[in-house]
Amino acid sequence: MTLRVFITGASSGIGAALARHYAARGVTLGLLGRRESALLELARSLPGEHVIYCVDVAEPAALTEAAADFIARFGVPDVVIANAGVSAGTLTEEADDLAAFDRVMRTNVLGMVATFQPFVAPMRARGSGRLVGIASVAGIRGLPGAGAYSASKAAVIAYLESLRVELHGSGVRVVTIAPGYIATPMTAVNTYPMPFMLPVDEAARRFVKAIDAGIGYTVIPWQMGVVAKLLRLLPNFLFDPIFARAGRKPRGLPL
Repeated sequence: MTLRVFITGASSGIGAALARHYAARGVTLGLLGRRESALLELARSLPGEHVIYCVDVAEPAALTEAAADFIARFGVPDVVIANAGVSAGTLTEEADDLAAFDRVMRTNVLGMVATFQPFVAPMRARGSGRLVGIASVAGIRGLPGAGAYSASKAAVIAYLESLRVELHGSGVRVVTIAPGYIATPMTAVNTYPMPFMLPVDEAARRFVKAIDAGIGYTVIPWQMGVVAKLLRLLPNFLFDPIFARAGRKPRGLPL
């Protein structure tokens, strides 16, 4: 039977790379994103039968409709990847950044919950499936100028852990992937060094390997996993002065 995979944030970057990887394996895809033209172009470039949904994950009702349509067409997906995410530099002292905080949290956190919600019950009833959340090493420790993004990814990591425990023994596996730096439009605007950066197609290959294995939590690439473990251990009196000098993502980016 042909596998079915539903991917959010499929317009570009990691989502599009995952779509290319899965399509090459003969998978039927549901591709969801905000840019219809990019989704159409992607779908046309892929072998196989796929459907696109021009939907913002911050709109739960539209997301639920898309999920219902995919299930009606192809059945309950085998894998759902909540990949959609946005990022911009933010500063709490700037009143103008309150809207950016709101947008980042609604997209990255609530959007992930809304992505999974329609699929949990049918996957549980079937007794199988993968719910995959794309987190970030930025969620390990709070980074300067990235309060919204770091907070959203920390929330995602905790949320996915809760969901994993809730579904323990159901046959539905929850996979948390925390990427380091991946060469995508999101990282292209960064002006600071980005160690261990992976090409997006190589990142997608490694993501799919982790998804196939049903790994509960993984950092990709592994080198950033070592960094993440060290960051967890670093006491505040060392972390604070070191990272106060860290590079910052530009503010005012389109979200």
